[in-house]
Amino acid sequence: YQRRVRGEFVGDKSFLQEIFKTKQENKRKLAQYVFNQYGIELNTGSLFDIQVKRIHEYKRQTMNLLHVIILYNRIRSNPNGDFVPRTVFFGGKAAPGYHTAKQTISLICHVADVVNNDPMMKDRLKVVFLSNYRCSLAEVIMPAADLSEQISLAGTEASGTGNMKFMLNGALTIGTLDGANVEMSEECGIENMFIFGMRVADVEKLWRDGYDTRKFLADLPELQLAFNQIKTGFFNSSEPHKFEGFVDGLISNDRFCVIADFAAYVAEQEKVSELYMDWVQWTEKCLLNIAGSGKFTSDRTIMQYAEEIWNDQLERGVYPSKQLLKW
Repeated sequence: YQRRVRGEFVGDKSFLQEIFKTKQENKRKLAQYVFNQYGIELNTGSLFDIQVKRIHEYKRQTMNLLHVIILYNRIRSNPNGDFVPRTVFFGGKAAPGYHTAKQTISLICHVADVVNNDPMMKDRLKVVFLSNYRCSLAEVIMPAADLSEQISLAGTEASGTGNMKFMLNGALTIGTLDGANVEMSEECGIENMFIFGMRVADVEKLWRDGYDTRKFLADLPELQLAFNQIKTGFFNSSEPHKFEGFVDGLISNDRFCVIADFAAYVAEQEKVSELYMDWVQWTEKCLLNIAGSGKFTSDRTIMQYAEEIWNDQLERGVYPSKQLLKW
């Protein structure tokens, strides 16, 4: 099927245009939801960059947010510059007693408030925290995504299924080689994803050699500025010291290597922005992701469980044939 897609549909501009139009319509639906719920007007021509999942340090929502701050600072320092417009969505819930996760949500909301109320941002940068993330909301979010953030530290994600749902809906993935990202890259081709960062062996070596965040920070002036803004209350003037401990804790005990992977993440995001400006190439990669998602169907999964785990003989007529489910 993937060979047929590559042969018949990749390069067919009329077909790609239909995919592009469908994605734009789905983006309009999400933008309407955001306006109705939060009163925030979104530029539907902007890149919809989405990270929705449980809030946890290993999933590294903080890395994504720090990149948002860097984009914000770049626009402020060069207001006449040519920037690819981007709307960054966060969503997810934190465990009741997970203080760091709750602080992460709070910081996202404070940054969003500053960014969204800065007239210099106009239609170029917006940040939205989607509250009460749930299945019915995912049905609106996932079809609208241009970019799916799957950026957990390599070796920490058991599998993950949200990334597959984004893939099926034609989102491109920026991520590490972790969890189901590995299988996804095998199905759609790693060249059709934005893969960055350390592999598992690299992470192990980093800790073996003695991970010192300050050595990395010395070469990351934009990240230093972002940390300083957070610590000094730039994004929260009413409680300027609220996030001091959050930043100090990340620098002194970066358990999930946000700082070590940060330069690679920002560099990959620049590739995302560059490709997004070419709608044909971007949509071709969307199509190849959709075509490569077949392996993750529940039919194939149940068939494999029955044969390899349950040791069960499938009754013909109840399940599809093996030939149909062979990916």
